[in-house]
Formats: sequence, C-alpha cells, structure tokens
Amino acid sequence: MTENTIPLLRFLIEAGISSRRKLADAIREGRVQVNKVTAEDFRQPINPVKDSVTFDGHRVTPSKPRMVYLMLNKPVGIITTASDEMGRESVLDIIPKKYRNLRLYPVGRLDKDSSGLLLLTNDGDLTYRLTHPKFEQEKEYWIAIGNGINAVEKQALEQGIELWDGKTSPTRVRAVLNHPPFNYSITIHEGRKRQVRRMFEALGHRVQALKRVRIGKLLLGDLEEGEARELSKSEIVIVGAKHLAETNASPLHT
Repeated sequence: MTENTIPLLRFLIEAGISSRRKLADAIREGRVQVNKVTAEDFRQPINPVKDSVTFDGHRVTPSKPRMVYLMLNKPVGIITTASDEMGRESVLDIIPKKYRNLRLYPVGRLDKDSSGLLLLTNDGDLTYRLTHPKFEQEKEYWIAIGNGINAVEKQALEQGIELWDGKTSPTRVRAVLNHPPFNYSITIHEGRKRQVRRMFEALGHRVQALKRVRIGKLLLGDLEEGEARELSKSEIVIVGAKHLAETNASPLHT
C-alpha cells in the first residue's frame, strides 16, 4: 500500500453500500470492477480519488471523511508531531483510541516543554487558516518567570524584541493573578519556534513554565491536562471551520 491507497474492501465498506460480508462475497462473485477490470482480491489497493470502482455496474462514490475538531490540553513532555523517528510519545499517542485512525494532525506547534491548548483536525483548510502568518491568528500564553518584569521590559516586549530571526511583531503583556505558578500573559500572532521563550530570554528572564490558553477566541477553559474533547458546534464556528453545516462535523460518539 502507498500513502494514497486503501484496500478495495475497506473503500467499499466506508462508502456504506453494504455489510463487510456481503461486499466480500460480491468481490468473490466478480460483481466489483476497478477501472473496468473485474476485481479478484478484496485487498487490492485502490486510490479513492483516481480509480473508478463499480458495484453491480454502478459507480461507487468515495465517502466524504467526517471532519473532526479535537481540543487537547497537552501535558509537558509530549511532542507535537504525527510521528517521531526517535519513538518519543506524541500527542497522537495520548488522544482517545477512537480518534487515532482518523488521520488527525496537530494544528501548529507547541514545544515539548510547554503545555496547554492544542487543536488536532483532519480539516486541512482550517489548519492553513489557523497557522499561516497572513491571517495573524492570536495565541495567548501564560508564563512563569522567577522575577517580575519592569515597565521598560514590558514596553520592549509589546513593541517587539530583536531576535536572531528578526524583530517580533507587537504583542500584549499583562499580569496573571491566582493561577500559580504563572505570573504573566503574553498574546502574539506569530508562530516562530520557541518564540515566547526566546523573547523573555532576550531580556534575561528564563521561562520556567509556559501554557497556551487561547487560540483566537477559542479558550482552553477547565479541560484537564492530558484530556481531549471535540469542539462544540459553536466552537467550530469560533475557529472558522467551513464544515459546520455538514453532518460529518457532528461529535463522534462511542
């Protein structure tokens, strides 16, 4: 199998035209054709986009994938990637099993040492609009530093810090109360690697903890660390997904 192919039987099952047993029987009986050639093996690889599959002479239309929008409160120590050559635990290893075969991908980055709000979805359009710099999507982080910042440092952060990859865009910085160990909030709309940490380090402050609490208008809320849940329909509207009206954007039930 290549990346873009799936077994013929799986394709037919996902199209929802009959049961697994009846479809397997139909293939054995020569009632299924792929590109006008009678299929002989239910494991035959097909490309759902390029190949023409017929069942009893009727064209089988590929099923449209259900769009899934999953919010995860990522713990520290978990990497944000779909796979890792070093075998480290990734966000796809800790989401509920029912989501692991849906080809979900993390939206943007959240480094291993950081925690908080991370979206995973199979909606490529949404991923593009939430991560491409031209959309200037706000992201809010809570941080913990040992000492407070003074007025001059706050102004420098808000006006932009000169880093090795260029000056950062203007930000908003405020104090955080009653959420230990965090003592500051910073809101940015860029997505450079370890940007928030590097901004504070440029001023001599080591970030001891970092947690993302908001993307755009979507809030992490009281979701427990390590837990995941699907977005509600109103939240799907908030993040700007275009598939709300489609039935395949409804929550996935066990």
